[in-house]
Amino acid sequence: MSHPAFPQYGVRIKKTSFCDDSVKISDANGTKHFPESWNSNANVFFIDQPVGVGYSYADFGEAVGGTEDAAKDIAAFVAVFFENFSKFKGRAFHLAGESYAGRYLPLFASEVYDQNARLVKAGVTPINIASIIIGNGWTDALSMVLSYFDMQCTAASVAPIMDIASCVRMKQVLPRCEKWVKQSCVDLYDSINCHAALQFCGAELSEPFATTGRNVYDVSKECEGGPSDLCYPVTAHITAYLNSSSTRTLLGVDPSIPTPYSICSGPVSSVFDAARDEERPETPLHVAALLERGVRVLIYAGTYDFICNWIGNERWTRALDWSGHEEFAAQDLRPWNVDVNGVQKRAGITRSAGGLRFATVEGAGHMVGVFLTVLDVELTGFFEVPYDKPKEALALINRWIAGEEL
Repeated sequence: MSHPAFPQYGVRIKKTSFCDDSVKISDANGTKHFPESWNSNANVFFIDQPVGVGYSYADFGEAVGGTEDAAKDIAAFVAVFFENFSKFKGRAFHLAGESYAGRYLPLFASEVYDQNARLVKAGVTPINIASIIIGNGWTDALSMVLSYFDMQCTAASVAPIMDIASCVRMKQVLPRCEKWVKQSCVDLYDSINCHAALQFCGAELSEPFATTGRNVYDVSKECEGGPSDLCYPVTAHITAYLNSSSTRTLLGVDPSIPTPYSICSGPVSSVFDAARDEERPETPLHVAALLERGVRVLIYAGTYDFICNWIGNERWTRALDWSGHEEFAAQDLRPWNVDVNGVQKRAGITRSAGGLRFATVEGAGHMVGVFLTVLDVELTGFFEVPYDKPKEALALINRWIAGEEL
């Protein structure tokens, strides 16, 4: 597929053997129907990005140097996609992601929005970008780093997990970290000083967590399998499944791609680390700018996540400088519920004003809405791994897309 406004881009869509989300694969490595899938109420496509992540690759070795570069690629892809699949033109478009998507999506959506002016000028239908949806995201480094004290030393999630002596030391470090990071990362960004500040504060406030043996993505659990498995041994089975020749054929993966699928990309991570991408302070400014232009923003978080926790996300959303700030900040957090067999069950707490909503999903970790079912080749039958709260996550997303209150 191509687009006259983006002559340097070409997009190839390979039709797979799947045509229905209810298809069940039951071979040696497989999946099965997942009733809480987000595509039960929406058309969904997934993008492996930046280049080098997942199955994605570049024909001539092109690379992405940071989120700003990635945003240009995503905006171009979206334009090419909607122009070639014309039946979707004009439909509400929601960008959703989790974790580092807290950095990605505000910039991606901003690029898509700004690109619309060029599309209109070229006589092309603009993208109807309706909202961004960020789950357990990394958006504001200062808020997140400081929140590590709360997650370890207070009952913000589970009972305090760190010893008293360590918590006293962290409490004493907090003012220094807040001042240093604010001065060097926020007020006047200085790459060297900002990096030094975050390295120091990370060592003091987040590294002690490793001594607990807990799962960085779910503080209620022990870390199983070690960091290489992201504390979830099932990742090894997922990797094996996605590397099987039958799966690659079903997904239409180019057979010329020599690199095997991996959960995380070390080379891409190294490039982003070198660019200090996660330290950039302007991401919340993109969120504010989107809100001012009518693009709604949903920030949600599982209460058991440590690394991109709900405390940090609640703080930066409440402090966000935009026209709806006073109304949003004045709102008390209130419960939101889901229906469980005809009974209303508390699912979390929420706050909203204008186009901004913050919500928690209680008892969920970093993988709030993820549910993967794979076959453990060493066992007989399916090895089910329901990550966290898929029903609550689906209710949250469906209500958001429909424009309903929680």
